[in-house]
Amino acid sequence: MPRRRTPPPLPVRDGLNPTRLRLPVPAADAEAAPATVLAYLVGRFPDDEPRLREKVATGEVLLDDGTPVDAATPYRPHDTVWLYRDPPVEPELPFRAEVLHRDDDLLVVDKPHFVATLPRGAYVARSLLVQLRRELDLPELSPIHRLDRVTAGVVVFTVRREVRGAYQQLLDTRGLEKEYLAVAPVRPDLELPVVVRSRIVKERGVLRAAEVPGTPNAESRVSLVGTCPWPGAVPRPPGAATATDLGLYRLEPRTGRTHQLRLHLARLGVPILGDPFYPVLRDVAEDDWSDPLQLLARFVAFTDPYTGERRRFESRRRLDAWPGPWPRSWPDGSGSAVAECEDGTP
Repeated sequence: MPRRRTPPPLPVRDGLNPTRLRLPVPAADAEAAPATVLAYLVGRFPDDEPRLREKVATGEVLLDDGTPVDAATPYRPHDTVWLYRDPPVEPELPFRAEVLHRDDDLLVVDKPHFVATLPRGAYVARSLLVQLRRELDLPELSPIHRLDRVTAGVVVFTVRREVRGAYQQLLDTRGLEKEYLAVAPVRPDLELPVVVRSRIVKERGVLRAAEVPGTPNAESRVSLVGTCPWPGAVPRPPGAATATDLGLYRLEPRTGRTHQLRLHLARLGVPILGDPFYPVLRDVAEDDWSDPLQLLARFVAFTDPYTGERRRFESRRRLDAWPGPWPRSWPDGSGSAVAECEDGTP
């Protein structure tokens, strides 16, 4: 989808972007098209009628060219309308992101589990983007990439609109290198490292993604970097009732499909601990934070499109279910691998 070239006529307010509505062509069997933009808005959002009338009266609803909508503005299909939606009242989360790096162009943070990257559904004011915009007074903040709400680790944001496109293009050209750590059961018969390829689709409104027949569009390299005897206090996920060892896995995604790493490990028979979606869907309350997904975006690296500098940002978090020594680095130039546990303790 092409990116919008001009900014909206309304600025970010209280950390939130304005809402963009494109006025549709009325259905052929409709009795009549709305006479005015206000009539359309009230018909579409009847529960918000008092606030919509108030916003129109105070000039807070604009057309795409910046013209304020008033009570008599005629309805024209394909016109674009901008307005602020009132965010829902949300309880605060007991988790805070840590700032790893900040300069004139980039902000890099260490995201906790259970915090959504972008505002959506029940996580609007509580989303990482809105929190950071408000707390750091950065209204043009925008993520280069995103993490699932239940995944922790490194997220990179652009600070200024002028540099957004160049950094976001790193995703299109696979110039953004990402590496994850996960805690999952060990299968003695599974030969690792292995590259997993499959076709993943995620339908709008459906909670889980799925692997389907067809040309692969998702690729992950999976390797095992440490093993420990399974601690008695750590519950076993579905399909791993007989597992005797826990593994610390290094995951290197070549693509970025929704739930890609979670699906690929479940496919290998080593589902990530704490995963409420794979291999089976579990009903977990939104405020139940007792069993976080044991998946961490450990680092992000790329060549800066402006300076040519090699940049690498690493998470300071660790996965609580892993009982062994935590890796400092890898044998490929980024350091040394994890030593295996002998007794299940660090």
